[in-house]
Amino acid sequence: MVAGAGAAAWVGARVANRPWTRAAAMTVAVWNPFAVERLLQGQWSLALAAWLLPAVALCRGPAQLLAICGASLTPTGGLFALITSLSTTRRTPILFSLSACLPWVIPAVLNAGAGTGPGTASAASAAAFAPRAETFTGTLGALVGMGGIWNADAVPASRSAGFAVAGIVLFVVLCLAWRHVPRRLLALAACGFAVPLVSWLLPGAMAWLVATIPGAGLLRDAQKFVAFALPAFVVAAARLDRVDLRLPAVALLLAVAQVPDAPRAVAALAPVHVAVPDVDHRGRDVFFDSRPHLLTRPSDDAPIVDPATKAMNVVESGELIVDGVRVDEPSPRWRAATDIFGTTPRPELPSDADLTVQLYYSDPQVALVVHPDGTVEDTGYPARALPRTGIALLVLWFLLPLVAFAPCLRRSSRHRSPQM
Repeated sequence: MVAGAGAAAWVGARVANRPWTRAAAMTVAVWNPFAVERLLQGQWSLALAAWLLPAVALCRGPAQLLAICGASLTPTGGLFALITSLSTTRRTPILFSLSACLPWVIPAVLNAGAGTGPGTASAASAAAFAPRAETFTGTLGALVGMGGIWNADAVPASRSAGFAVAGIVLFVVLCLAWRHVPRRLLALAACGFAVPLVSWLLPGAMAWLVATIPGAGLLRDAQKFVAFALPAFVVAAARLDRVDLRLPAVALLLAVAQVPDAPRAVAALAPVHVAVPDVDHRGRDVFFDSRPHLLTRPSDDAPIVDPATKAMNVVESGELIVDGVRVDEPSPRWRAATDIFGTTPRPELPSDADLTVQLYYSDPQVALVVHPDGTVEDTGYPARALPRTGIALLVLWFLLPLVAFAPCLRRSSRHRSPQM
């Protein structure tokens, strides 16, 4: 995360020519509501991708390729890097971006072909994840200030108190330099704003898209697409001195003012000690009977993901409820395991959903069942073999940074070759 923020600041300093414009561009790149709110939401990889998009758009060579690698830690980030490279660069980075996306594109295609993952989402999820208004700004004002995340709990206290208005003023100031921003970056920013605007103004159309078009589930959290505006914002901040020498200082102050409590807000992300169930799983799949997938942090009762899912292979529910509305149904495998091994009947679901559950009744693939009283039932099911395709794709992803540095290594070898 520090490297991602540092890369954003470095790009901001690189595209500017004067001290104040460098400071303004660096601040806009790093200190923005999108990154802060996504960090508080727990989507660290998405915040990292946003910080790296200016490098993808404005850098060339190894720096650009490494930024693409970092952004592809998450499918959304990989998609953002691919679209940004398509919009701003030539052939080689595009092919590199496609390669960085393979570790999640190929499994998605294979799952869709097997009939287990259409890549769609429920229509209710489009409404639950729609951009929201912030204090004194409205939805449009929140979006142009790179805010408007759907989860009010992820919004810093200062923005809820009205400081989000500074983001609107910052947007107006940056627009004064639009003539000095490359048109490709302006078009990229416009596309980024278009997605959340459709979600806000045409909720029925967005609901149809995410529920009907395979892969369109990525669109349901529409506010995240405003990250595409960050490269244009950074360049605009770096070019404000061409409009008025006083504007860079104004932009710097406004960038800080739109979320002045950012350091205090992200301080809540400090590591804390959490207890993980002591289960001798030895790589086998574990099913926790009646254990919630969201727990509360002892220090402040904040919701956290069950740490057991990170420490062992857990049959997860995947259910997501937002404001009392179930936007993601429990997974078929979890439903079958609950029916077979659970002591508490699972909630009733639509009858058509139960059809996919039948696939797992004959082979639930559960090795250990942890009951609410702590007892562990061993079904004798062995550990599943590691997927060869997944391992190969992971190795490919790890090799991509070497590909990024390959041109530098070739040039270095030519310089060191003996002269004839």
